[in-house]
Formats: sequence, C-alpha cells, structure tokens
Amino acid sequence: KQWYQRRVAITAGVKWSTPLGLPCVQPYTKNKRYNVQTPVQGVSLQMPSPEMPVNKRKQSTAFPPNFIHSQDSTHMMMTAIECYHAGIPFAAVHDSFWTLPCHVDEMNSIIREQFILMYSFDVLKQLKESFEAYNPEVKFGDLPSSGELDIDCVRDSSYFFS
Repeated sequence: KQWYQRRVAITAGVKWSTPLGLPCVQPYTKNKRYNVQTPVQGVSLQMPSPEMPVNKRKQSTAFPPNFIHSQDSTHMMMTAIECYHAGIPFAAVHDSFWTLPCHVDEMNSIIREQFILMYSFDVLKQLKESFEAYNPEVKFGDLPSSGELDIDCVRDSSYFFS
C-alpha cells in the first residue's frame, strides 16, 4: 500500500492492465464548476473534466478496490473460458459463479486451478511493469518483498470458494 501511495500522487492518472491484457483507467480529475442561470435561480454544478488536474486523493483511495475488482473479473473470465472449453454451463454476477448441480465439483476444481494459474505470476511485478509502461516518466522504485504463501495450497483449501 505504501509503495503504491508514494507514487500515485505523481502520475497523470492511474492506468494498468489486467493479467488478460484489458486496460484499466482511472480518469479521476478535480471537478470543474459550472454556473447555470435559470429564470428562477442560479445553479452551481460540479463535474469531472479532463482539462482539470488529477484528483490525487481520489486516485489514491480508489485504486486498491478498483485493482482488486480488475483481478476478480480476470479470474471470473478465466474461469468462464475454461468452463466453456469443458462444456460446463457458467453464469456469474460479480464474484458469484453458478452452474448446474451436476457440474459443481468440476467447476470447483476449475475455479481453483484458474486462481492458481493467475497468481502463480508475480502480480505486483506485473502491476509495476504496467504502471511504468503507461507512465514512463515516473520511477516506481523497488517493490516490497513477497510473502511466503504457497498458492498451490488453494487447491486443498476447504473454504477457498463456496
């Protein structure tokens, strides 16, 4: 979190790519004020505008949940594609995946395998590379050290996905 927050304030906007290559953009800028005079009264409107400076606070606070949502949606897409190839009906809303009862065990395995595949790569390194590709003028520095989680343990976790 600190690694990210120290750098987000200096970027022109936050952009990254998902593991599937989908570009994500946070175009949060400060609001521009517009005054509209009606026959009855004056109204002041505020709207984001591309010509306004970046809203550094909103960029910083919005990135963590937006990044997690982009990771979750990538996992969902990878699971949907694999279910399609396996001939398993697939439906989803946000992070809730469904299939017919006769396919639950196989889908459960697919969900775990796709998660392991996705997180077998260094996600923070990919994020840093993506930031640097979109913001070549910014030096993002060293990443924090990784933890010790063995992602393969997801395969046998009782409560990974239910």
